[in-house]
Amino acid sequence: MNTKKMMAQEKVKPFLLQARYGIEKESQRVTLDGDLVQTDHPALVGNRNFHPYIQTDFSETQLELITPVTESVDEVLAYLEAIHDVAQRSMSKDEMMWPFSMPPLLPEKEEDIQIAKLERHADVLYRRYLAREYGKRKQMVSGIHFNFEYGLDLVRQLFMAQTEETSMEDFKTRLYMKIARNFLRYRWLLTYLFGASPLSEDRYFDSADRPNEPVRSIRTSHYGYVNKPDVQVSYETLTRYSEDLAENVAQGRLSEEKEFYAPIRMRGGKKVADLFHTGIRYVELRNIDLNPFDRVGIDAEEIEFIHLFMLYLLWTDEKLSADEWVAEGNRISDEVSLEHPAKPTAHLAEGQAIFAEMLQMVDDLELDGADLLKKYQGWLEHPEETLAARILALDEAEGQAAVATKLGRKFYDQAWAYPYQLAGFQEMELSTQNLLFDAIQKGIETEVLDRQDQFVKLQHNDHQELVKNGNMTSKDTYIAPLLMANKTVTKIVLARAGFRVPDGETFGSMEEAKKAYPRFAQKAFVIKPKSTNYGLGITIFKGETSITDFNAGLAIAFAEDDEVIIEEFLPGTEYRFFVIDHQVKAVLLRTPANVIGDGERSIEELVAEKNANPLRGTNHRSPLEKIQLGDLEQLMLKEQGLRIDSVPEKGQQVFLRENSNVSTGGDSIDVTEEIHESYKQLAIDAVEVLGASISGIDLIIPDKDKPYETHEDYGIIEANFNPMMHMHIYPYIGKSRRLTLDVLRFLYPEMNI
Repeated sequence: MNTKKMMAQEKVKPFLLQARYGIEKESQRVTLDGDLVQTDHPALVGNRNFHPYIQTDFSETQLELITPVTESVDEVLAYLEAIHDVAQRSMSKDEMMWPFSMPPLLPEKEEDIQIAKLERHADVLYRRYLAREYGKRKQMVSGIHFNFEYGLDLVRQLFMAQTEETSMEDFKTRLYMKIARNFLRYRWLLTYLFGASPLSEDRYFDSADRPNEPVRSIRTSHYGYVNKPDVQVSYETLTRYSEDLAENVAQGRLSEEKEFYAPIRMRGGKKVADLFHTGIRYVELRNIDLNPFDRVGIDAEEIEFIHLFMLYLLWTDEKLSADEWVAEGNRISDEVSLEHPAKPTAHLAEGQAIFAEMLQMVDDLELDGADLLKKYQGWLEHPEETLAARILALDEAEGQAAVATKLGRKFYDQAWAYPYQLAGFQEMELSTQNLLFDAIQKGIETEVLDRQDQFVKLQHNDHQELVKNGNMTSKDTYIAPLLMANKTVTKIVLARAGFRVPDGETFGSMEEAKKAYPRFAQKAFVIKPKSTNYGLGITIFKGETSITDFNAGLAIAFAEDDEVIIEEFLPGTEYRFFVIDHQVKAVLLRTPANVIGDGERSIEELVAEKNANPLRGTNHRSPLEKIQLGDLEQLMLKEQGLRIDSVPEKGQQVFLRENSNVSTGGDSIDVTEEIHESYKQLAIDAVEVLGASISGIDLIIPDKDKPYETHEDYGIIEANFNPMMHMHIYPYIGKSRRLTLDVLRFLYPEMNI
């Protein structure tokens, strides 16, 4: 089967870089001082027996992070970074992940290494068996398991480009068996470049049988966690492979198939026998050490190189019989694993030949990647660039444990630097990021369908939900958000149901609205767009207003909508009630955008200082929004006799907005437990009238300590169909209300989150 010729066909070329990826990353949990923890698997994480993303490997201290299958390098790394963030922030605050493949200093007594405390008895028995057969220490190593599948379109085009196989499944099996043989033959190159376990800590080896450290990779050598020498399997055909595995199990050399710890595994079913029905769908590469210089253990360039390497395995031909080819690869791989990391490899000539072929391949097939290949080709002549050599250089200066602890602390600090964000998805709206965090943490499968539109699919067992913008769900009817988006209709519906709303009028043109000036000039009133969100375009006038300022307020509102509302200003304090499923889960007092003078700096300088707070950002990617100094803010300052270059007195509070929306620079203060229950019930009843399951409803309350008795005690000024949640989760002052968890509880009551 001439795969090189097949790959060069014009119909095949467009699909050559099509692939699917999945990553499983293991990490030991340690203290911030680098000592192995003695705690159980993080309680905040959902049940590990079904958790799709965060599980436990051999020991109770060893996390296994699993990404979903993706179709791009960026996407698989985004999920790995997100899951990594969730795992780190679900652990005790004094724990972090050990960044090296080789474990930290292990307990003096092997029995003190805790086997994972799993619920299924069979899983516990299997780990006990492994502990007896291999020893617990050997199994404390960690690494990357990289799942790789050639794109379905690529395989289909390759199949159509040949005539030897008539069955697609047989063709795939033959293709992947070739890949497996070539991978085993040439995998030493990955070890040379990315091997990163040069040294062991005391107590890892419990006998004199140990490598002459430092080496390139203890983990991938015969000193690592590998099967005993008498376990031999042929890769000539899938049939031979399956028969040999069965024979090893029958003879007691393996307890079951999954004990076969090959550097590459064929995947497609629960057992190898299933592959004869399903075909080989993908391969699992198991010889990749953790890159301790990357927070998640692997970076984009390494993945991109592996992809090109996998194409090379298709491109190049085998030069010996199957078993001889694999045996030679095993021998060379072990030799390279045990070489000194700072010295040139004994297989330099073959390495140069492989890179020459790979460069020829990308040129012939018109693929991107030549610069990346040349970069790693340079590492052959400069072994000091390889991961193991870089670790060794640091180790000689500081010691491996100190290096690992330092790197671990660096990555720990990165995970906690912006706890309101989710790595990998930072460009998304903040409430959606928090929903994704909670879904991943609790074991709900997540898929971001559209980042730009904040559209997410959630799945648990057979229960699927679609969520937009963090809390727009199928639980609401189509009409509810439309009703709340229209402030005129909202007021009519609430008023007819007996709720107090401000009197006002809707205008469809600037000319028409200007004529209303005499009716409002002498009273307190509000100008706002008819359909808007986030407090945009709202101007509040509390006293006698000039025609100039009135018209300016109209211009601001009409810039946001074709229709505006002018309504009476209700005196009192504004509170945001977050209602979900007939319950008030949070109440927030929002203070309008403001600064406090120091007698020295201008308002503009004070705003700049306040905006430097890491909690403040833009476009709802931070808990608080930056304060603006636009037309509306300058109009507000003018009413106070101030300008942006004015210098307020020390202690003087200067407001830059009348409306208190956090989205326009306001401060958020949680007052959930301070608000009388009668007002909470009012909010619940109002949301029910609007037909919504989730809503943010804004009440004006003159005295929150006085129970509601008459209409004069409150007023409803707005209802929001997609209320922001992050301002409740991360209030400027007060208790956090994790509303994204409330959304998940509402959507998945069966999970008991």
